Amino acid sequence: MSSQDISASRAARPQRRLPTEVNILLVLIGIALVFEILGWIFQGQSFLFSWNRLKIMILQVSVIGIIAVGVTQVIISGGIDLSSGSVVGAVAMVAMSFAQVSTYARAVYPGLTDLPMIVPLLIGLGCGAVVGLINGWLIAYTKIPPFIATLGTMVTVRGFAKWYTKGQPVSFPTEGFAWIGSGMMPVVIFILVAAIFHVAMKYTRYGKFTYAIGANAQAARVSGIDVERHLVKVYVIAAMLAALAGMVVAARGQTAQAGMGLAYELDAIAMAVIGGVSLNGGRGSILGTAIGMVIFGVIISGFTFLRLDAYYQEMIKGAIVVAAVVADVHRQRKRRKA
Repeated sequence: MSSQDISASRAARPQRRLPTEVNILLVLIGIALVFEILGWIFQGQSFLFSWNRLKIMILQVSVIGIIAVGVTQVIISGGIDLSSGSVVGAVAMVAMSFAQVSTYARAVYPGLTDLPMIVPLLIGLGCGAVVGLINGWLIAYTKIPPFIATLGTMVTVRGFAKWYTKGQPVSFPTEGFAWIGSGMMPVVIFILVAAIFHVAMKYTRYGKFTYAIGANAQAARVSGIDVERHLVKVYVIAAMLAALAGMVVAARGQTAQAGMGLAYELDAIAMAVIGGVSLNGGRGSILGTAIGMVIFGVIISGFTFLRLDAYYQEMIKGAIVVAAVVADVHRQRKRRKA
């Protein structure tokens, strides 16, 4: 066999590539080690081997991580959701108003106090479902671009949150409602949500349809998938997860304010993109987003640990998101060439 034949046969062999999640995990390890080294150089102490620091870090990002699980599904389907942060604020206000104790003299609904925890939870999830239904219907049936549809919803829902109690905070929840935000419960809830939707996206028709629509909506329609109906489902689930995050953050602080969740949608999108979700749709995973969430948390916690000013943190965080998008574009080009 000639040398040309040998080289041709080698070129024809499929190259083994590490899964995207493994590459992202390696990036996480690298970033953590960099902060560990910088910690000893500038602070004289360890960044990684501090349980309190790691606990605070994971608590900070777990609520946004719940939103990111829903946002990941939306992006995989080929869309975007900018309304998540506003849903957090609005649902926090509504759910907290049905979770107040009777001993509080200025309850929003004096006749509906001391309700079981399940009542405000169901009301909050129902509010999220309504927002998701509006988003999904606008995008699927009126063909409004997802960016515009969810931008409009974002502004409207935030306005509703401010109108609901005329800008006044809502506080004094029952012990049952406050429990979902106590201790490490936000982390537990995130893990449960991520595990459920990891299985759903990887092993069920729901996940297969979502990937198919994001890869090629027209081909998915030809293959028999009801694209419009499925997109509505995706946006409803994303909004309900944002609603759950809103209730968790309200329960954790034991108060709800209309400004809660500001810019959460951008952080959730950043987690998904850092985790390898393609903004072109059709690619990504819940596991990757979970790793992206941890990377996001390590970066924020690391900057705080090094006492870097907040505005520098924002600039570097934005640069990291842009770098992740550039890397995704590069991956897409390589796949098309291959």
